[in-house]
Amino acid sequence: MSIHGRLFLGFATALGACAALMVAIIYVGMRFLPTYDFSRTVIVPETVLPASSAPASEPLQPAEVGPVRGGGTDHLASISSKEDVWDTVLLVSAGGVLLVMTLGLGTGWLLSRRLLAPLHSISEAAAKAADGNLTERIRARGPEDELKQLADTFDTMLTRLERSFSAHQRFAANASHELLTPLATTRAALQVAADAPTGEELAELTSLLQETNERNISVVRALLDLAAADHAPFDPDPVDLADLVERAAADRAGQAQSSGVRLTVDTEPDCEVMGNATLLRQLILNLLDNALTHNVPEAGVVHLAVVQNETTVVVEVENTGPYVEPAVVERLFEPFYRARSRVGSDRSGHGLGLAIVRSIAASHHGTATATGNPAGGLTLRIELPKSPDGP
Repeated sequence: MSIHGRLFLGFATALGACAALMVAIIYVGMRFLPTYDFSRTVIVPETVLPASSAPASEPLQPAEVGPVRGGGTDHLASISSKEDVWDTVLLVSAGGVLLVMTLGLGTGWLLSRRLLAPLHSISEAAAKAADGNLTERIRARGPEDELKQLADTFDTMLTRLERSFSAHQRFAANASHELLTPLATTRAALQVAADAPTGEELAELTSLLQETNERNISVVRALLDLAAADHAPFDPDPVDLADLVERAAADRAGQAQSSGVRLTVDTEPDCEVMGNATLLRQLILNLLDNALTHNVPEAGVVHLAVVQNETTVVVEVENTGPYVEPAVVERLFEPFYRARSRVGSDRSGHGLGLAIVRSIAASHHGTATATGNPAGGLTLRIELPKSPDGP
């Protein structure tokens, strides 16, 4: 039986039990609680016995009670004993109960059907989602009750699933393209080498093969880093994030100088978080590499700051560079995604840096967000829970 039928059956059973109890209470109460004192009524028609002709000393004899006519209306039923009262109460109560039950069951049927309508919509949306259609939404209307909340939660789940599946599809396509390009280059070089090139051409092909092989190795290592960040167990050791940032900035100072980018660091003391120092160092290095790579040549600026509040430690990396559309900002954290087309880019990166940053932040119970600067460039913000042992 459907939930609608079970709900209606339960409502009908409860209503019938209450109605029967009501009739029993009324009947028992009317029969046994009051004390009734009925006497037979004497009716003397005026046309038969005028009041002036009756002897004053002669007592009136009881007469049989019959139909009484008055005002043009025949009273076919009269109550002259306790049995008549009990029968009337029982009859009227039963009729009232039948009327109330009919109206109550009809109202209950319509009301339960209306209340359970979102369940039918949820079932249809779930069936379509099982067939691969994640674009269907319930969009339930009505009061904010439990069923409305369930429908809204289901819509939110479908939205997240749709985004997740779309991201995985883009990941598969981008990863395939990222790995296919160097493999195609390697195949072309091997085909040229098979045609018996000269020693000079062979030297050039060897250099090309080495460069292509190194790029494949870097992509595979980045994928391994991403997988390690996604499944890294939480390390409860305290780590001074300000110290890590200063050391990472010192490691990238040479790269910034060669690129003509001015690197500044602003930290607060004792910014301790709980986590893995190696992964957190990789997070900061990836942030710096992204900020230095996507910047204004010979005139760029990268500002790295570490601040803390009552509950979190915040790392912000702000860089100059080209303007980034708001629709593109969130996708920068997708694996292999590039703000610029692969055809027009210099292929200096592999599009996994910020994906690794978000995975490391998530494994440390933190968040990673990005905001496009109005004048160009990005501001990347990492928030990590503050160490409970810190100041």
